[in-house]
Amino acid sequence: MFILSRHFKSNYMRIPIKLAFLFFFITATVSAQQLNVATFNIRYKNGGDERKGNGWDKRGPVVADIIKFHDFDIFGTQEVLHSQLEDLSANLSPYSHIGVGRNNGKEAGEYAAIFYKKEKFKLISSGNFWLSERTDSPNTGWDAALPRICSWGQFEYIGTGITFYFFNTHFDHVGIKARSESAKLILRKIKELAGDHPTILTGDFNVDQTNEIYTILTGSQLADAYETAQFRYATNGTFNHFDINTKTNSRIDHILLSKCIVVKRYGILTDTYRAESKDKKEVNTSGNFPKELSLQSYEAKLPSDHFPVMVVVDLEKCK
Repeated sequence: MFILSRHFKSNYMRIPIKLAFLFFFITATVSAQQLNVATFNIRYKNGGDERKGNGWDKRGPVVADIIKFHDFDIFGTQEVLHSQLEDLSANLSPYSHIGVGRNNGKEAGEYAAIFYKKEKFKLISSGNFWLSERTDSPNTGWDAALPRICSWGQFEYIGTGITFYFFNTHFDHVGIKARSESAKLILRKIKELAGDHPTILTGDFNVDQTNEIYTILTGSQLADAYETAQFRYATNGTFNHFDINTKTNSRIDHILLSKCIVVKRYGILTDTYRAESKDKKEVNTSGNFPKELSLQSYEAKLPSDHFPVMVVVDLEKCK
């Protein structure tokens, strides 16, 4: 019988252990540069939606669970009223946020808040500017119907040596000139504030990929994550009007980023939830089903009138 010497067995056993540590180190190093980035128009809280069965009290917990389940690291939000900001903060304890209400620069009106994981990012600086000829105080610009704002932050990605900027906004839904000028303004602000640092811009831009304003945004500075992604999961566009049976090819919610940022995956998340229907009843499951199976008729609902967009990005090349 062949018997391994004690010395040989000892060295033989060390090899897989060393390989395991090496594999763990490589995996940890690679994943350390990757982030889950998202944009999510959560739909502002209002009585009309409540009466139609799409109230925030039902949607809010689902919105928070989507964020937690898909493990967003940093993300931009739109149409967030202060009470909704408080609800999200209460449900998303690992996150901090920046941003102000667009109506008075404090708590009034919708926020374009940026949420980020406190354990992953250090906030270095932040600010807000209005999409208008006068950017430093609340006002309505050009032919816009409402005041519009952009919130931004400079972040240190802890443990990687990477510093990046994150901008988040919501363009006007009426003013064509306002959308065009807002695009030009944001690009100027990115140059002014971020310089050569890697930059991510998220938002509801109210223009899709066929619009000439989209071509302004995706010029020399930034690229659309949809276009550069190595893998895409996008079975629908990004707006749904709270109608689960609609489909569009239009993407009006975008994640735009510096070209050094590698986009591993892009997804439009079409998650739904169920609400009790008025004619709730048992569904007949007779046939080839387990006898324990029980189905009730419920109504399929959407967490917002926009689908969130998420990308997995790698910042390694931005070092």
